[in-house]
Amino acid sequence: MLVSFIIPHKGRFEMLTQTIGSISKQACDLHNIEVIVVSQTPEIQQQTLLESPSFKLTLCIRPESDTISALRNYGVTQAKGQYIAFLDADVWLSSNWTQQMITELAADPDRIISSAMQRCDDNAPPLEHIRTSLSNAKIDTDVAFLPGRNLFLRKTSFDKIGGFPEHLITCEDYFFTDKAAKLGKLFYTSAATYIHLGEDKAYKAMFDKEIWRGQSNLQSISGRNIPLREWPSFIAPLACVFMFSLALLLLVFGQLSWALWAFLVAAFPIFVYSLRLFALANRKINFISIVKFYVCYFPARAIGTVLGLFKSIGVKHMKDTYL
Repeated sequence: MLVSFIIPHKGRFEMLTQTIGSISKQACDLHNIEVIVVSQTPEIQQQTLLESPSFKLTLCIRPESDTISALRNYGVTQAKGQYIAFLDADVWLSSNWTQQMITELAADPDRIISSAMQRCDDNAPPLEHIRTSLSNAKIDTDVAFLPGRNLFLRKTSFDKIGGFPEHLITCEDYFFTDKAAKLGKLFYTSAATYIHLGEDKAYKAMFDKEIWRGQSNLQSISGRNIPLREWPSFIAPLACVFMFSLALLLLVFGQLSWALWAFLVAAFPIFVYSLRLFALANRKINFISIVKFYVCYFPARAIGTVLGLFKSIGVKHMKDTYL
């Protein structure tokens, strides 16, 4: 049975070649694999992606205006496999990944997507350990949604889901897997693993990236029922930033007692989330590093959400005006 790996790509050529290199080391018949790279880097050359590949490798160039969802959906139109494997262009797969994904899908007829557990690079900094612990909050069980870095499903299942949402800049994987979860089970396994080569390793880069990721927060919840467990992730960053801003304002006006109360309220979600992650990581990550993570994460997400709100208003205004 043919497996079609679909990899959307832009920039960071070295990580793309590492990703393809990990596919070439899969412990299965490589003739049953095809790789489709859908790139927004026009100068990329197919012959430089992998020396002497043992599988068919196709390079497609798409316009920069395409979202990552559009790149993935286009890749499916070029795929011939019965199975579709969506990868980001910065992951390293364990050698058993392909065979294990097929095994996991076959183990339960109700499963619609399988995904492997993230593991850290050997020299990973604290921030990468934090990110990995968050990804691995639930292992070897059905989950509510999955990140898009490694998703494995049947082509027929993809058709039923209806593809990725091309109107979203980010959060498209949550939207896609949320729709999939209405049709079947999402299984996250530790039997196979991947390393996220492009994982955040510095707080400044993480802060900038989370602003970008947060811009589709509101659009990603539009048109779907939001379970209670997801609401804190939307509300906490905004509430934290609002209360901290209020604390500063009260301080300026000399209201020291009220400023202290507002500051404590702002700090409460950071403390609670930090305790939760500290427990998830089995106390193996320094608690101060976790607090530092949320001190950066919450404001960045709040800024991104607000920027996304204005963009949504702008798009709606244009539609109301010109359509």
